[in-house]
Amino acid sequence: MSDTRKFVENLSGAGKSIAVLTSGGDAQGMNGAVRAVVRMGIYVGAKVYFIHEGYQGMVDGGDNIKEATWESVSSMLQVGGTVIGSARCKEFRTHEGRLKAAHNLVQRGITNLCVIGGDGSLTGANLFKEEWSGLLNELLEQGLIDEEAVRRNSVLHIVGMVGSIDNDFCGTDMTIGTDSALHRIIEVVDAIMTTAQSHQRTFVLEVMGRHCGYLALVSALACGADWVFFPEMPPEDGWEDNMCQKLSENRSRGSRLNIIIVAEGAIDSQGQHISSDFVKNLVVGRLGLDTRVTILGHVQRGGTPSAFDRILASRMGVEAVVALLEASADTPACVVSLVGNEAVRLPLMECVQITQEVQKAMDEKNFDEAVRLRGRSFEHNLSTYRLLASRKADSELPNSSFNVAVLNVGAPAAGMNAAVRSAVRVGITEGHKMFAVNDGFEGFHKGQIKEIKWGDVGGWTGQGGSLLGTKRTLPGKHLDKIAEQMRIHNINALLVIGGFEAYMGLLELSSARDKYSEFCVPMVMIPATVSNNIPGSDLSIGSDTALNAITDTCDRIKQSASGTKRRVFIIETMGGYCGYLATVGGLAAGADAVYIFEEPFDIRDLQTNVEHLTHKMKTSIQRGLPALKSCTCVHRFRNENCNENFTTDFIYQLYSEEGRGVFDCRKNILGHMQQGGAPSPFDRNFGTKVAAKAIQWITRMLKESYKGGIVFANSEESVCLLGMRRRAMVFQPLAQLQGETDFVHRIPKDQWWLKLRPVMKILAKYKIDYDVSESGQLEHVTQVRPKESDFSACI
Repeated sequence: MSDTRKFVENLSGAGKSIAVLTSGGDAQGMNGAVRAVVRMGIYVGAKVYFIHEGYQGMVDGGDNIKEATWESVSSMLQVGGTVIGSARCKEFRTHEGRLKAAHNLVQRGITNLCVIGGDGSLTGANLFKEEWSGLLNELLEQGLIDEEAVRRNSVLHIVGMVGSIDNDFCGTDMTIGTDSALHRIIEVVDAIMTTAQSHQRTFVLEVMGRHCGYLALVSALACGADWVFFPEMPPEDGWEDNMCQKLSENRSRGSRLNIIIVAEGAIDSQGQHISSDFVKNLVVGRLGLDTRVTILGHVQRGGTPSAFDRILASRMGVEAVVALLEASADTPACVVSLVGNEAVRLPLMECVQITQEVQKAMDEKNFDEAVRLRGRSFEHNLSTYRLLASRKADSELPNSSFNVAVLNVGAPAAGMNAAVRSAVRVGITEGHKMFAVNDGFEGFHKGQIKEIKWGDVGGWTGQGGSLLGTKRTLPGKHLDKIAEQMRIHNINALLVIGGFEAYMGLLELSSARDKYSEFCVPMVMIPATVSNNIPGSDLSIGSDTALNAITDTCDRIKQSASGTKRRVFIIETMGGYCGYLATVGGLAAGADAVYIFEEPFDIRDLQTNVEHLTHKMKTSIQRGLPALKSCTCVHRFRNENCNENFTTDFIYQLYSEEGRGVFDCRKNILGHMQQGGAPSPFDRNFGTKVAAKAIQWITRMLKESYKGGIVFANSEESVCLLGMRRRAMVFQPLAQLQGETDFVHRIPKDQWWLKLRPVMKILAKYKIDYDVSESGQLEHVTQVRPKESDFSACI
């Protein structure tokens, strides 16, 4: 069997009906998942139905089950909550309720069900699937359906997507809505920290998480909280004394604020609830500190979805439809999950069972097992937080006698400071003396090097840009001076955080080892660039923050255009020759077309896109749709170096001329705003974890290469890049990555995100051919110029 197969040949949706519902608590991004299911379903020729108000709507039937159109999901992507409604339904838990639901589905020929909700909602869907044959037979016996209906609807296919801000479902690294909830929490923490510093206050923040502490743990990691309480890992007995001692020590070292984060389900080792008020009264009673409590509540569920949740929901929605169309009579219900950077399908009930085992382990006070069951991502977050939170007295630290230098190289990227903070504090914990290099390699050769201590990086996590300073200067012309500075300060290892210049700089240092023995030390690079163009890593620190800047801007543009009909915006993003920001930002913003260097285009493609858009606008007018929202504002994204001749001005002028009398056109060059702003929770967390891992690698390499009183490391493996590859963080020798690099255009030769282009084009309804791998993942896409009949769709 070939590695890929034509999607349209094997997975046609003709004659099939798909229903989508949202159930349980709402979560930002649910609408993006609904939109993707509807558009992918319609694209392959299936009928797609909304089921309003969750399982209650399925039981009640009637107008609660409506056929969806392409236009009915327009302008949904940026809306929080779920526009098709969600409700708890006791009736569906009964056999009689499920019998009514089955009758309502059979009446419409719906045998494919996509459920977006938590573990309870997905468990209910699986039970519904298992009972399906029996329910049909009951309906037949009652005369409500005939034998032909039983035959046509004999199998019910179920695919789930987890929508939950708590990230409490085992089997997926992230659930839809979690990242957006973290955005709300971190926004509040950042705001609170300014007032807390002004008044020297302690703030106790209560976040959601009745049974899962993910939000509390990750927000504590992302903001550098002094203490955190969550259900999976209660504090040890005597925690009251330990916490108060730590808060007191932090104040004595000059800190003007303390942040304590409490999950609503936090418990102690005896299973007793720890409330935010109890923590506040404890701090006030023992330390006399001015302390306030902030309970975030449903604020965490509100607001617009983050870029991450929009992309995740879109990917999962498309994958869910593929899974439904591929399902056979024997296929068990599955759930679409995110593992590392890959969308995968997992058996639904296996994931539900593990999720339930977490609670069972906590009930039995087996908390280590509960953490293990939560998965690798949860374990890594916890271990990193412990590492950074356990500040020891100088006398208790190991004395490694090693000096480690940290520097930022290239353009600034949000999250760099979080990575530096993590590296410095983990390095000190490991016993190293940490040195900060200002202004990259330029500052290195000028001797702008000084020791950096634990307290020097306090509060750095939420700071944007680069507090160390960063330059694009490469070390090549000043290798002798850099070697001299390494000798003067006895630098035994280098941690370089930056973009393509950091990658090139380390290659230059490693290639000069024969001439300068000072460079024969462990060196590791952490990718940090908004462009996300570093070979060896699927993601870079800073790119998530840039994507959120892009989507926020597009949301505002849509709002500004809401009073004007039929407007098109040409938006230019950064990225050099790398089209990551344009493509993924376009997917998150619902762009109609994205022009990138990696996918060459010519004047015929531009003409086709203009005709496509013009026809769509005219069609919406002819149909008499008043102020059709989907055509109020349409985005065209252009990567800054996608084509030297088809510039942003050229495309703007082309659209302006060809759309005359039909739509008007505007252009926006986002520029350096994509590099600015406070880092997103993802970038803070990502930077913190990878820097800690990098320092641990440096420690190991230093011990292995320390012989005869000196550090000497000159193997390929001693100069590495730490990057995310699909499902894991891996150290890769830079020498081996050179073969994967297009040095002329400063991009990797193979880029995973190009596989998202089919999703983007499908959701914009372009006529395409696309392949699906054995696992069902969309792998390749070729645009075909739309036929006249294809112009009726509206993004």
